[in-house]
Formats: sequence, structure tokens, C-alpha cells
Amino acid sequence: MQYVTILGSTGTIGQQTLDVISQHPQRYAVFALTAHNNIEAMLQQCVQYRPQYAVMQDAIAAQRLRQRLQSEELKTEVLSGLEGLVEVAAHDRVDAVMAAIVGAAGLLPALAAAKAGKKILLANKETLVMAGQLFMDAVKQGNATLLPIDSEHNAIFQAMPGQPYEDLADVGVNQVILTASGGPFRRYTQAQLAEVTPALALKHPNWVMGAKITIDSSTLMNKGLEVIEAHWLFNARPDQIEVVVHPQSVIHSMVSYVDGSILAQLGNPDMRTPIAYGLGYPARIASGVKPLSLVEIAKLEFEAPDIQRFPCLRLAFDALAAGGTAPAMLNAANEVAVAAFLREEIHYLDIPRLIEEALQKLPVDEVSSIDQLLEVDAAARACVLNAIGKVPATPVYKAAAL
Repeated sequence: MQYVTILGSTGTIGQQTLDVISQHPQRYAVFALTAHNNIEAMLQQCVQYRPQYAVMQDAIAAQRLRQRLQSEELKTEVLSGLEGLVEVAAHDRVDAVMAAIVGAAGLLPALAAAKAGKKILLANKETLVMAGQLFMDAVKQGNATLLPIDSEHNAIFQAMPGQPYEDLADVGVNQVILTASGGPFRRYTQAQLAEVTPALALKHPNWVMGAKITIDSSTLMNKGLEVIEAHWLFNARPDQIEVVVHPQSVIHSMVSYVDGSILAQLGNPDMRTPIAYGLGYPARIASGVKPLSLVEIAKLEFEAPDIQRFPCLRLAFDALAAGGTAPAMLNAANEVAVAAFLREEIHYLDIPRLIEEALQKLPVDEVSSIDQLLEVDAAARACVLNAIGKVPATPVYKAAAL
């Protein structure tokens, strides 16, 4: 029996993880569930899965959940805040941690899991985007097992050679190729993009995802963040990473070899496939996903991404090339800009504009510590908030909690 902590259990990935776990009750048990402030969803999950711990990032929500659980006579212990997240990520009884908290809030609990030597199913992009070297060092020092859950990186992981390497060339790899659906606005003109509303942007053609990730997919920032992740996961230089638009989302990514071979992982666009791969690794377990029918798909299309209309992808490559604290700035600026767009405070095309302005205004330094990265994160957020005329927010997370 493996005991699993799910960081972000009320989100899309968290719910799908619970669905896969439900199919294998003899193999997996839920140790802890965490959420931000969705009390009703967390209560329902606690009733169904009876975790030992439930963590709410919001302290008021934690107190209300505690009262609700008492009325249901459930023995689940409720924790709150960053300290609670770190505790359930690093707990001695935990075997695997699904790191699915969206945004910078997921960094410190994922880092705690790495230091504690857990099997980490990484679905939080920002952990590697913000703190790639520090996180990979923690994985190595803690002897943790790191399994990428993003469908693209999971596909590359499956198509890569199994042996260790220092350089991709050592194992005969030319490039890793990330596929992108192109989002709902693949054929939009610049004038049409200027009129995009949050309601339109939240309608992804292939995937069911949370609001923030869905907007990122539409701007291609999601793919840009994945480029930075691929750099750290596979020790790939920027010139060894290619992005190809593939509207059907059937080929999840590919690996190109020096002999001319390209290995691809295919499947229906359903996140339960990589989740099941991560939970079962190195074995394979049923995911509940319908098998892919190539006959029904009939054709697969590919095209180059248009970085003129979707500059967020270019900005991500630029941040990766700049190195140091630049990716953390990119991520923070994007989070604030996307949130403002969802609140209808800015226009769709303001998202890349605000990100680029922040990258141009803020200095890039070598990464030295988590505390430094959190300061950089706060500075980038303040820069974007100032640009849209809002009072900068006070940073919530402190590395001292570790």
C-alpha cells in the first residue's frame, strides 16, 4: 500500500488523481489532501477518502472545515497555511506526493517533499520555472524520485533512454520536441486577439484544465513554461528544445535521435494517463482512459508556432537564455497579469506586454537561495501591479517555514 499526499486536491489534476487512486484501492491510500479555500469540495473529499490530514492554505477556511468535519464525526486532522502544506508533503508515512498546486504557492511544499526523499509527481510548473537548479539539487540530495506529470514532459520521459547521461548527445538525442495544441485562438488575427474575453479564453478545444493554465495555454505561455521545465528535467539546452503546434493533442511530445528516429508517445488528451504512469512507475496501471483509435483520429497535423501573434513563447525562451532569476520574474509577472485579465482589469494582449515590461525593468541575478527567489517573485508581482495601477500585494510565503 502506498500512501499519497495530494497538494491541490480540489483542482483538476487533484480530482483526476483521486479518480485514478479510486480504481486501485488495494494499491493506494490517501494520506493527506490540500486546498486553498474550497471548503465544500474538501469536505466531500474527506468524507469519501478519509485522509489522516486535510490542509487549507487559508486559515479561516481551515477553521470552518474543522467545524464541518467535527459535525460529520470524521477524524481527519485539519492543518493550515504553508506549515501545514510542508508537513504533509514531507511526513514520514507518505510515499508519494502529487504536487498540483498551481502557481508559486506550490514551490515550498514540493521542495520539502524533495528534501524528504519522496516520490514526487510534479504537475506544478512553477517549481522548476522559479527554482530549477535548487529543486533539482534537492531531489538529488534527498534521493527523491522525480516523475513529470505534465503530459508533454511525461511523454518525453517515456520516450527517453533509461540510462543516466550528462548531455543529451551522450544517449544519441538531438532534440526534445514539445507539442502544443495552439489553444482556441490559433487562427485568430492580431485584431481578433485584441477582442478576446476571459470567457472565450477559458474554452480550450482539447483539454479540461483550471482557469490559470487554460489562459496560459491560449497565450502559449503554458508551452513557454514547459520549455523551461524541459531544460531542467532533461538537461536540454534551449537549442535542443523545439515547440511544434499539433492541434489534435494526440501526440503528447517526441524525442528526436541522431539516427533519424523520432519516438513519440500518443494517447487521448486525458491527464489520467500521465497521472497513472506516475503513480504506478515503474509498472503501468489502468487509468480509466479510453484507448486511442488512430482510425477515428484519421489525421495528425503540425505547424510552427507564431511567436509574433503569441509572444509569450518568445519571452519564455528569452528568460531561459538569460538564466538566473529571469524565469522566476517571468512566472510571477505572468501570474499577476493572467489574474488581472480574468478579473477583466486588463485586455488579453496586455498579458505579454506587462510581462515583457517587467523583464526589461528588473535586474537579472544569479540564483543563490529560495529567500532570494521569493523576493524576486514579489518584486515582479509589484512591478506588474504598479503598471496596472494596483497596490502591490505583500508576499505570503517565506522560506523560513522550511
